[in-house]
Amino acid sequence: MGYVRIIGHFMRGSALALVLALSAGAVSAQTVPAKIERVQNGNIVTENIPAVDAALGERLSAYLSARSAGMLDWTPDGKGILITTRFGETSQLHLVNGPMMARQQLTFAAEPITSAAFSPAKGSTDLVYVWDKGGSENFQFFHLDVATGKTTLVTDGKSRNQGLVWNHKGDKFAFSSTRRDGKNTDVYVGGLKDAATVAPLVAQTGSWGAVAFSQDDKKLLVGQYIAITKSYLSVVDVATGQLTRIKPEKDTTALTGVGFTPDAKGVFLTSDEEGEFKRLGLHDLASGKTTWITADDPWDVEEAVLSHDGKRLAYVLNEGGWSTVRVIDTKTLKPVKLPALPKGIIGGVSFSPDGSKLALSLTTPTAPADVHVVDLGKGKVEQWTKSEVGGLNTETFADASLIQFPTFDQRQIPAFLFKPKNAKGKLPVIMLIHGGPEGQSRPNFSATVQFWANELGAAVLLPNIRGSEGYGKTYLGLDNGFKREDSIKDIGALIDWVATQPDLDKDKIVVAGGSYGGYATLAAMTHYNDKLAGGADTVGISNFITFLEATAEYRRDLRRPEYGDERHPEMRAFLQKISPLTNASKITKPMLVIQGYNDPRVPVGEAEQMVAAIRKNGGEVGYVLAMDEGHGFKKKSNQFVAQMAQAQFFQKVFGKK
Repeated sequence: MGYVRIIGHFMRGSALALVLALSAGAVSAQTVPAKIERVQNGNIVTENIPAVDAALGERLSAYLSARSAGMLDWTPDGKGILITTRFGETSQLHLVNGPMMARQQLTFAAEPITSAAFSPAKGSTDLVYVWDKGGSENFQFFHLDVATGKTTLVTDGKSRNQGLVWNHKGDKFAFSSTRRDGKNTDVYVGGLKDAATVAPLVAQTGSWGAVAFSQDDKKLLVGQYIAITKSYLSVVDVATGQLTRIKPEKDTTALTGVGFTPDAKGVFLTSDEEGEFKRLGLHDLASGKTTWITADDPWDVEEAVLSHDGKRLAYVLNEGGWSTVRVIDTKTLKPVKLPALPKGIIGGVSFSPDGSKLALSLTTPTAPADVHVVDLGKGKVEQWTKSEVGGLNTETFADASLIQFPTFDQRQIPAFLFKPKNAKGKLPVIMLIHGGPEGQSRPNFSATVQFWANELGAAVLLPNIRGSEGYGKTYLGLDNGFKREDSIKDIGALIDWVATQPDLDKDKIVVAGGSYGGYATLAAMTHYNDKLAGGADTVGISNFITFLEATAEYRRDLRRPEYGDERHPEMRAFLQKISPLTNASKITKPMLVIQGYNDPRVPVGEAEQMVAAIRKNGGEVGYVLAMDEGHGFKKKSNQFVAQMAQAQFFQKVFGKK
């Protein structure tokens, strides 16, 4: 598409059709109101967004050039690692064959690739990666023969496919798919040649996923997700499909699997049945008894993985947002001594094929994620990748500090605060609300947060309002159903806390967030319009009824336990009452709305109806729509447009250039 600048009104539900019609000359600019400036540049459509400030844009480009390295898998011979990182427009797969060695790019797709796994078969060059188009989340599996470079579609090209788990032999893999009816997520076991046609192993109502095979590949551990505080775990006989549920008496427990013991007589799992947090346990299948390994740790086990032979297990504790990794011997359950690691956030934990090494991605507030490898025998850690940060000086980056603020019911709400170094005077404030809603803001590296702090001179607050994970299951459920707006009251309490801080400007506070954080942004603007300078919503829910009725079918029942079931009259009336769209007339401060056209989670209509309502009430709102994105922007060029719009919006409401 070319470059089009027109004046007009953006009608709900007709975004693409109207833009194309105008660009083709089918509709004249005089047929629509002359108040809204719309610009189409390639796949991006903007309304009431100012021209890019060249100097600020140049600075933003440096931050957007910051990379990270996500650990995905070891090569079958254990000599190299597979990572995802971005050297161009999108993240792609790369091989690293030794510490600090050059990254060999394997994929060159137009869309980001962030999930992949090698077949563990000895001498295999088979790699399966996951890819979707335009943010649609209809993920497909592709087979890449690393030796020849040949790529082949493995799945059906239509359904949503995820959660690939190779068996130990390396000739088959388990995965989940919506292929059967588009609504339920079943579990399949197939190979490279028959994955698209094989019958499901588990075909039941709900959202099911594969966890791990037993050492002999005869059993498969599977999980069923109901809600973040309710999930089930079962063992399936791969030959017959017979399903045996683990802990069937625990109907209100968040039960998730890790894998089998080497003899398949037990399984490692996590559960919150014994208290507030998710503990790691060893469950004996015959007796039904569970031995708790982390009984003395008052934090969630957020990740756990077994070595290929099942003799070692690594797990990560979420300690108030920071990560601690531990390794145990699965026979004795005793810890394996580890060297010290930098304090940060850990993910992508993976044992080498022989179990002698542990790779992980680690990020800190001032450094992007990079892969570190721990030699378990020698007790040494070595960094394997060094991600660039666009030529920026990391010593100038803002660090994170943990603060707590009181809220309406006397609880203390945690938040991470980033302040620019050597700042003087009162700082404007950007409150960034996480998504989920069961997410958690962590003190990891964010190029966006660093850009706001260093280039806009803003203090950035990342609160973990009630409903956030990581602080116990009671806290997690404090915003469910009819308690939804209690979480918005926490934002109001944070606004009041800012007013008490001598170095923060209570008259220059903006709220921003994506997904559920987008809803929280819109809701905060309807409740605290007089105390806020403006709000920036990204892919946010504007009306719970239209959202629940339009979100992808496979997600609908997964969202109802959190938000409430809109099919019940009392809940429907409540959701309608509290929805930001219903209260849009209360917003008189400037707004920015950012949306992906292909979003299957929060459909584009949620953004467009909110934009239309604000404008109908005479409010000021800018709009950014990416036609080739979904639930968040993944392409670097699109991120530039969205983040420039945000930055210039913040500058405007802060009263800066």
